[in-house]
Amino acid sequence: MLTPLDIHNKEFKKALRGYDEVEVDAFLDEVIKDFEALYRENTALKEKVQSSVDRADTVVGMEETLKKTLVVAQESADTLKMNARREGELIIREAEVKAQQIIDEAMQRAQKIVAEHDAVRKDAAVCRARLKTILQAQLDLLESSEWKFPSEESVNVRKFDLKN
Repeated sequence: MLTPLDIHNKEFKKALRGYDEVEVDAFLDEVIKDFEALYRENTALKEKVQSSVDRADTVVGMEETLKKTLVVAQESADTLKMNARREGELIIREAEVKAQQIIDEAMQRAQKIVAEHDAVRKDAAVCRARLKTILQAQLDLLESSEWKFPSEESVNVRKFDLKN
């Protein structure tokens, strides 16, 4: 690529029927001046383009990072929801098992109480039957002819004088 310095340093050979040296030098000075301005503008525009490309690359990079971050955040949220759902189901199952254990224990206690109640009723019935048998035997004995009252003569009765 040609630079303004290349134009400035360019030397031409002198020929016999050549161009006017002063006119050529003036024209070259003008070309150098315009070319230098264009060269600077071109360099500045290239820098702006590169800066814009760099910023666009940065924005694209940030966009990719944001997309990845959103994907990771969504996956994390999905994982958290799934874990929370599993934990909730586990808590419910544990509560159901615990409730069933409590119900089973209560049923066992109720059955034990009923069994104890039945045993007490049976014992009471046995005691009542025995007592009835004993009382009936005593009653039979009282009503039997074998039971006699002793006569007054056979019993040595002392008479007490209440006035003494």
